[in-house]
Amino acid sequence: MSAPTTEATQAPASVEFVGMIATSDGSETRAAQGPVIDPGFTERFARAHEDAGFDRILIGYAAGHPDGLQVAAHVAARTERIGLLIAHRPGVIAPTLAARSFATLDQFTGGRVALHTITGGNDTEQRRDGDYLEKDERYERTDEYLSILRRAWASSERFSHEGRHYRFEDYGTQVLPFRDSGIPLYFGGSSPAAYRVGGKHADTFALWGEPLAETAEQIASVRAAAEAAGRATPPGISVSFRPILAPTEELAWERAHRVLATIKSGAGRPFLDQHRRRHGDGGPQNTGSQRLLAAAAKGDLHDRALWTPTATASGAGGNTTALVGTPETVAQALLDYVDIGVTTLLIRGYDPLDDAIDYGRHLIPLVRQELAHRASTATPLAAGSTR
Repeated sequence: MSAPTTEATQAPASVEFVGMIATSDGSETRAAQGPVIDPGFTERFARAHEDAGFDRILIGYAAGHPDGLQVAAHVAARTERIGLLIAHRPGVIAPTLAARSFATLDQFTGGRVALHTITGGNDTEQRRDGDYLEKDERYERTDEYLSILRRAWASSERFSHEGRHYRFEDYGTQVLPFRDSGIPLYFGGSSPAAYRVGGKHADTFALWGEPLAETAEQIASVRAAAEAAGRATPPGISVSFRPILAPTEELAWERAHRVLATIKSGAGRPFLDQHRRRHGDGGPQNTGSQRLLAAAAKGDLHDRALWTPTATASGAGGNTTALVGTPETVAQALLDYVDIGVTTLLIRGYDPLDDAIDYGRHLIPLVRQELAHRASTATPLAAGSTR
């Protein structure tokens, strides 16, 4: 695995901020309130992100959860500009239908749709949707699936396909994406198979919040895979965190330990149980969760502000590592990741709605102001940058 380069480069003028919404109010620190689908809350949650200055909101996927495309359509009708990043599992529906479904919503929203590919890291969860392929076969299918999507979005010209997982004849549609460039593809994963397939297809490759050194190693792996696939430009990189903010460092750490104690108390057990059911009885099979737990085993605090006990306490069922401190400290921690090549920052809180509002007031502006300052003064990135 290649080490980060030491060549200094110009700082980017901006990064993309992504939040995450749900259809009910719940988290690892408290049970969901109200019905599984609360239309009013879903709207408030989405609008809070839009008002806070987020660029996109992620709508997750799990077997048995509300359908992401329909959630996105509801949100799109009640917001003005925010992008809709819809998690999607290849293999649940035919790629031709997926191409039309995403392109239709993209047209109705004026190009606000992006697709986040989740190949699936747990056999038990996959089988709930009738998928019995093993992990390597799933990634092979995803490779084929995304190739079909790209072609279906590129032109109305009819084409046939015969591959290992999909076969169809004379497919063609007049429903194309809003923009000629198509629909952006995000891709999640941390295994060699994920690097290979995501490095080939993704516009943005998504990682969970590990220490800087491990994140730099993953970025190098993604870029090597993209180069091996013949790409001239590698994917952008997204990293996900759970910021815990307060006006002072002392108050931030007090709050962080309250969050941890609440997770351990079981206050959010119904929420956590949903995640644990996705993993089955043997713990997480997916490499991303295993990597978070491995980072936590090395120590509680990493780099400037990365705190890992929340991942251990919650079973690392998703992006569960925190950045703890004042808005200034956490902004600098986020910029540390930008300095090693990150282009998208996915941030969500353990108090999801209120934290999204606070990020817009106190955190996002600091990151954007510093990047604009760097760009205007031609400040190079620190040595060790992978950009």
